[in-house]
Amino acid sequence: MNLTPMRYKTFVWPHNPHTYSISFQRQVAGHKVPFGRYCLQDLGLTARVLEGEGVFAGPEAYDQFKELASLFYGGGTGLLIHPVWQTSNAYFTELSLTEKPLPDYVAYRFAFQEDSSSCRTGLTLLSTEGTASAAETACTVAQGDTLWAIAARYGVTVEELLAANPAISNPNRIQVGQKVVIPG
Repeated sequence: MNLTPMRYKTFVWPHNPHTYSISFQRQVAGHKVPFGRYCLQDLGLTARVLEGEGVFAGPEAYDQFKELASLFYGGGTGLLIHPVWQTSNAYFTELSLTEKPLPDYVAYRFAFQEDSSSCRTGLTLLSTEGTASAAETACTVAQGDTLWAIAARYGVTVEELLAANPAISNPNRIQVGQKVVIPG
C-alpha cells in the first residue's frame, strides 16, 4: 500500500514516521454528594493527540531534522496531513532526539495536538467576482488533499461540498491549486 507522505505546514516527511499512535481522552469530573457518594459529570472529549517516532537517514538527515525543528520553534497551528488519519489543524507540541545524532542518521520523537477550536486559519474569502466576501469561503486544494479530507476539515459533508461546487463532476478527482467553495 502506497501511503500519502505526512505533512505539517510546509514540511513534507521524506519517509513517513515508522511508529505513531493517536489517542483520545474524555474529561470527567467527580462531585461529592450527600452520604459519602460521588456523582460523575462528563465534560466531553479532549483534543486528539498524535505521537510517533521516525528517522531521517542519508546525507541530508540532520538538515531535515533542523528544518522540522524550525517549524516546531515557529509555534502556532498548522495543517497536519497524516497518511491514514483525517487532516486537521494542530499544534506541534513535542520534538526530541531519541539518540545521539550521527552525520547521516537522526532518530526523533514528535507529538501534535489537534486544534479543535472553531477558528479556520489560512482561508481565502472569495465572492463570485473574486472580491472578499463574508458569505462564501473557499480553500485551495493542496497536494494530498481529498474532497473527504476537506469536508472533515471544515465540518461539512462531501454532498454539501459537491452542491456548492457544481464544476466538480467527479469527487475523486480534484486538482492541486483548485479552489473549493466551503458552504457557510
